[in-house]
Amino acid sequence: MTQATHSTTAATALTCKECGAEYELKATHVCEYCFGPLEVSYDYSQLQRTVTRQTIEAGPNSIWRYRPFLPVQTDNYIDVGTGMTPLLQANRLARRLGLKRLFIKNDAVNMPTLSFKDRVVSVALSRARELGFSTVSCASTGNLANSTAAIAAHAGLDCCVFIPADLEAGKVLGTLIYSPTVMAVQGNYDQVNRLCCEVANTHGWGFVNINLRPYYSEGSKTLGYEVAEQLGWQLPDHIVAPLASGSLFSKIYKGFQEFIKVGLVDEKAVRFSGAQADGCSPIAQAFAEGRDFINPVKPNTIAKSIAIGNPADGVYALEIARKTNGNIASVSDAEIIDGIKLLAETEGIFTETAGGTTIAVLKKLVEAGKIDPDETTVAYITGNGLKTQEAVQGYIGEPLTIEPKLDSFERAWERAQTLDRLEWQQVLV
Repeated sequence: MTQATHSTTAATALTCKECGAEYELKATHVCEYCFGPLEVSYDYSQLQRTVTRQTIEAGPNSIWRYRPFLPVQTDNYIDVGTGMTPLLQANRLARRLGLKRLFIKNDAVNMPTLSFKDRVVSVALSRARELGFSTVSCASTGNLANSTAAIAAHAGLDCCVFIPADLEAGKVLGTLIYSPTVMAVQGNYDQVNRLCCEVANTHGWGFVNINLRPYYSEGSKTLGYEVAEQLGWQLPDHIVAPLASGSLFSKIYKGFQEFIKVGLVDEKAVRFSGAQADGCSPIAQAFAEGRDFINPVKPNTIAKSIAIGNPADGVYALEIARKTNGNIASVSDAEIIDGIKLLAETEGIFTETAGGTTIAVLKKLVEAGKIDPDETTVAYITGNGLKTQEAVQGYIGEPLTIEPKLDSFERAWERAQTLDRLEWQQVLV
C-alpha cells in the first residue's frame, strides 16, 4: 500500500436508497428518516473527466485499478492483491449445457482467502482505518470471517468476528489461523447479525457489514468492472450469480451501470439471474409468487455461505431481475452437489456450495429455455470448494487401493474403465 494522503475519490455522500436523504461519508448505514439503507453516491461528471480505459489498465493488478469508483478517500488503502481473478471461457461446460458462449468468473482463487469477500473487506477496512477504527468485526457465514481476519491481520487492526456455531470446519480453521477473537454463536446467521448490531452500538467497533456496510458493499462492484474489462470493454448478455443478502447481485448491476455512465462501455441490456438453495430461498420464493416483499425463512441447507433467511437487499435483487428480464430460481441440496461436481469435472474448478448453487441454477434455467444458447453468459463463482469439503464427502467416490505390482494396477484400471462406461450409459439414458 502507499502512504500519501491526498484524495482522489469521486464519492460525495451516503444516500438513502428509499427517500434520497443524504449523509456525510461516516460510519452509518441506515437513514434516520425512513430507515432505508444508505449507499455511496459519486460525482460521475468528475469520473468522466478523469477516468479512461487507459488509466484503468495502467493501474495495479487488483481491485484498486478501479480506485476512483471506490469510496476510499486517501491513497492509504489496503492492497493484498485482491481481484483481477480469471474470466475463463468454459467451453466444456457450455457444450454439456448446450450453450455457445459461457464464461466463469472465478473468485474461488481470489486473494488472500479464496472468496469474493476479499473484495468487500479490502474496501471496508481501508475506509475503517480512514475513519479511525482500531477494532473491526463482522457477522459471517464463513467467508467474510476469513477475509476480515486475514486483511485485519495484514493491516494491523484488532479483530473479533462472529459466526454460527455449526459452521464448516474449513471456514472455522480458515479464520482462526489469523488469530482474531472468534465468537461461535449458537444460532443461525440472522441471530448472529442481530447480536452484532447490539455489539456495534455498544462498543463502537467497525463492523464491515453493519455500520461500514455502505463502503463494504461497494467492493462487489469490482466483479462487474472486471468482467467488462476482461470481455474487451464489453458487457455480457446474461449473468448468473448467487443470492444471499442480495448485495452482490445489486452491486454487479451498479458496476455495469457506472461504466455505461462514464462512457467506458457501450450501453447494453444485461439480463440478471439469481441463484438460491431450496432450503433458504426467500428471494426466489418472492420472485416466483410475484411479490415485491420478502418473507423471512429459517435456513436449512448445505449452502451455508448464502443461507441468509432475512436478506437485507432482497427487494433490490427482485427489482433488478424483473426489470432486466432475468430470473431467480432455487435448487435442492442434491442439485447443489451435482453442480459442484459438474463444474469440477468439466472446467477443473472446485467451488464451494454457493458456486454449486449457481451452476445448478444455470443448468436449470438453460433446461427451462430461460437462457438463450446464443447469449454471452457469465456465471459468478464466489468461493473455493476446499472450504466446504463436507458437502461432497460420500458423493465423489473413493481411491482404488492396489498393491505395488503391475498386475494389481491392471485389474484396478480395468474395473475403473468398466465403471466409467456404465456411468456414461446411465447419463445417455
